Amino acid sequence: MLTLHSKTEKAEKIDGQLVLPYELREKSRLRASLQSGEEVAVFTVRGTVMRDGDLMLANDGRVIQIVAAAEPTYKVECATAFNLLRCAFHLGNRHTQAQVGDGFLRIRKDTVLKDMLQGLGATVTEEQASFEPEAGAYGGGHHHGGDDHAHHPLAPIPLRQRIHRPSDKA
Repeated sequence: MLTLHSKTEKAEKIDGQLVLPYELREKSRLRASLQSGEEVAVFTVRGTVMRDGDLMLANDGRVIQIVAAAEPTYKVECATAFNLLRCAFHLGNRHTQAQVGDGFLRIRKDTVLKDMLQGLGATVTEEQASFEPEAGAYGGGHHHGGDDHAHHPLAPIPLRQRIHRPSDKA
């Protein structure tokens, strides 16, 4: 079975495409099928997210392109930038993954969130679209065309950061 194990920046030739929704593109262990029907196994470093257009190197040297599948989403639009920012704040406050677009947000389909956003004055439209949420403050950022900081975190990561969990003993 073909195994995809790491990303590569460029390739002379693309040997196949793997179409996946976001939920599967953020998994580091996965069994799937290329568009050609050939089965593949994905084994990447934990925390790796495969983005639309990423090129994955296979164990036999082939290069496979990742394609973001269309999936059920909501497009969130507002009459003003202030209202859209309010919606983004409330989504973030609920730790909801969101894609930031030019004048819109996109989230996975969730009727509870739809009601909340409409209550904030947003227009929420159901659509089948590829979902590419932001990586988060410590996730290394999301690469946008021409973004010189694509390989650097959006916020500085403290050198000595202690994460406290309820299971930790005092």
